[in-house]
Amino acid sequence: MAHIIVVGNEKGGAGKSTVSMHVATALARMGHKVSALDLDLRQRTFGRYTENRIDFLAKADLDLPSPDVHELPEISPDSLQPGENIYDHRLSAAVATLEPDSDFILIDCPGSHTRLSQVAHSLADTLITPLNDSFVDFDLLARIDATGEKIQGPSVYSEMVWNARQLRAQAGLQPIDWIVVRNRMGAQRMVNKEKMERAIANLSKRIGFRVAPGFSERVVFRELFPRGLTLLDLKDIGVKQLNISNIAARQELRDLVKALNLPGVTVDF
Repeated sequence: MAHIIVVGNEKGGAGKSTVSMHVATALARMGHKVSALDLDLRQRTFGRYTENRIDFLAKADLDLPSPDVHELPEISPDSLQPGENIYDHRLSAAVATLEPDSDFILIDCPGSHTRLSQVAHSLADTLITPLNDSFVDFDLLARIDATGEKIQGPSVYSEMVWNARQLRAQAGLQPIDWIVVRNRMGAQRMVNKEKMERAIANLSKRIGFRVAPGFSERVVFRELFPRGLTLLDLKDIGVKQLNISNIAARQELRDLVKALNLPGVTVDF
């Protein structure tokens, strides 16, 4: 069966679509068959990213490894039993169709609480939660006191993940491997950064997630989106020498994919 990777949290601007596109493309470039779903039916950032890629590669006459992004199938309301949710069926039908021909299915969730996102989390073998290195984003996971030191209790998103874990346990499925990815970390040792490190380390032990390094704030990510490209594609489009920032960004991606510890994946880029 395909390994299902869900990229989600309930806050926009944390880098979910950037992480989704780079992880999915990295897996495709390493020879894995990757299917993907964008559950943000309104904004569709991940979907537009992949559409930009298709258009650019066609115009440039390039054939680069890419994830196959699919739309959710339409379900007739007449086929539902009383009390059944149509979004449950749309997502389960999509996954059932993609599983036989995929090594990985990557699902990019919206930055808000939706029924689709809730169901997707219960399907996750691996859950990636990008988080800006800020207590504003940390509040999504847990409430913390004014000093930034004492955790007062889990917050809304952590509770949703806990519910997803309960559903998987009831179904006899393997536990979710939950990884919190710290994006936009400052390069210097600052008081806020050190407090964040301590708070995340403390919370990870309490509610059961792993911590992985993410992406720094870099102009290259904004520049790549209109062409649907990733850091791994630069040499294929004629960039002969990467600058220091691009080299560092590639290393960040390499470190992230290694930290995910996905089955059958040997990082070779």
